[in-house]
Amino acid sequence: MNLAFTLKVEAAQAKILGPEDVYVKKGSTISLTCTVNVQSTPPSSVSWHHGAAVVDFDSPRGGVSLETEKTESGTTSRLLVTQARLTDSGNYTCIPSNANPASVMVHVLNGEHPAAMQHGGSCGVAPTILLASITLIVANLLR
Repeated sequence: MNLAFTLKVEAAQAKILGPEDVYVKKGSTISLTCTVNVQSTPPSSVSWHHGAAVVDFDSPRGGVSLETEKTESGTTSRLLVTQARLTDSGNYTCIPSNANPASVMVHVLNGEHPAAMQHGGSCGVAPTILLASITLIVANLLR
């Protein structure tokens, strides 16, 4: 008697929800959410780092809130940093005790920069449609 099956092994991995580059205005709140895909053995701890420095309640910066929730579907850790300063810009890493870490780059902007506030890294569909429309109009005028 034989039984064939496929075993799919996934590495324990953290993931920070949202884009790889996060843009926030100075004075607003930086909000990052990290999920860990390990359900059978949740991490005993999840730490956050800003560059090489640990970010926690005791950080000299102050205004830090951390919440880690362990459920049947996995572990979620939320980092809130209030009153964002320009010095809060940089790499933030979520490090679970039993999974690969995940990182995101936070950019704190001084003033309003609507173009930089666009997330996702692509220029979007509207400029492409506009360029195509102008090309068609010019082509028709040249006939």
